[in-house]
Amino acid sequence: MIEGLSHMTFIVSDLDRMEEILTRVLGARKVYDSGDATFSLSKERFFDVAGLWIATMEGEPLPSRTYNHIAFKISDDAYDDRLQEIKALGLEVREGRSRVDGEGRSIYFYDHDNHMFELHTGTLDERLRRYAEGN
Repeated sequence: MIEGLSHMTFIVSDLDRMEEILTRVLGARKVYDSGDATFSLSKERFFDVAGLWIATMEGEPLPSRTYNHIAFKISDDAYDDRLQEIKALGLEVREGRSRVDGEGRSIYFYDHDNHMFELHTGTLDERLRRYAEGN
């Protein structure tokens, strides 16, 4: 039986550049760096993001960008600060989809290897309540 999410792994062309995104935008704490050792497929680093294990491994970037993404919960008060940090790193911010009032705000952005991330202020319960209200 599934007990929860174990970890997420992102294949990246530059471990340092991804570390900067994870630490500056998501507040990650690096907990492991393989250095030149390769216990897995390539050099790797592990991070803790609010109790979630994020792994990065050196490799080829994704060939294209899609809407596939991982969303992290942020407070509404943190929205402007996180957006400023993303822009300071020169990351591409993608315009979000149209939204109805009450489902939260989102910042969508791409890393240098075509992974899309979302920072979202809402919760599933809030969205379901809003959608139940209809248009």
